[in-house]
Amino acid sequence: MKSILEDIKNQDYKKVYLLYGDEAYLKQQYKHRLLQALVSEEDTMNFSRFEGKGINVREVIDLAETMPFFSDRRVILMENTGFFKTKSEELAEYMSTLPDYICFLFVEDEIDKRNRMYKAVQKYGRAVEFSTQDEKTLMTWVLSILKKENKKITRPDMELFLGKTGTDMGNIEKELDKLLAYTMGREVITSSDIEAVCTTQITNRIFDMIRAVTEKRQRRALDLYYDLLALKEPPMRILFLLARQFNLLLQVKELAAEGCDQSTIAKRTGLQSFVVRNYLPMARKYERDALKKAVEDCVDTEEAVKTGRLTDVMSVELLIIRYSCNRSDS
Repeated sequence: MKSILEDIKNQDYKKVYLLYGDEAYLKQQYKHRLLQALVSEEDTMNFSRFEGKGINVREVIDLAETMPFFSDRRVILMENTGFFKTKSEELAEYMSTLPDYICFLFVEDEIDKRNRMYKAVQKYGRAVEFSTQDEKTLMTWVLSILKKENKKITRPDMELFLGKTGTDMGNIEKELDKLLAYTMGREVITSSDIEAVCTTQITNRIFDMIRAVTEKRQRRALDLYYDLLALKEPPMRILFLLARQFNLLLQVKELAAEGCDQSTIAKRTGLQSFVVRNYLPMARKYERDALKKAVEDCVDTEEAVKTGRLTDVMSVELLIIRYSCNRSDS
């Protein structure tokens, strides 16, 4: 990311850029920064946009070969093309002969680094990955926004906020806007404010459901399941996320047993450090074999639905009941 900012600062641009990765918010931010520096998006004579699979490569090349009109540069933006996961030999070959006035800007979610297009961009331009940001980076970013608004928040409440929003920066910004509007006129943001206005993401609702299952609070676990169904979340997706949570608990338990600290577990599992902190006490409530059995039961439940032995809604409900029924509900 710093390399792009350096290019803009020095006005020394590559002929081709590839922005890729999971963090959509940052990709869009840097896409717009590059476009603002390179060309006006209203300049229809020198700026072109293509989106989606099925782009005509010959049309792109012909356009690139057309001299810019009363401008130093022609910019062609291509988004979600799939060129970096499939064979695009003609365009990859063309990279070596790009005119000095051209700038290709690719924005993709997924790429294959073995792909010839990716290698061509690396050789003749700049490929920049925008991955999910770590806990420290997200907290620093949120705090910088709060500071501009003269707001304060404690670390536990910051963790509560990020626990609800997840790591997607676009969603964090949206929830932060709601929080700032709700606390207008007050300096300190509290946990009550966060609970009042911030929407818990689906994966985090699943985590809350697992926590209720772990604590044998069957009524709470089922209420959360029915809430997810009311939100039109497909039962099979809930089952998938349930299996994923059990599998993560298993990984956390095994790594903790190996003597790994919280930071190491976070790196090995790809979880945020504060999320691992929440997983550890839950993982301790289970034996390793019980967690393996839970994952296997999720697989068996999926099979029961596919073969028509159970309906999707009932199958997940029975699974939740099975794993939350050993202790009196509270």
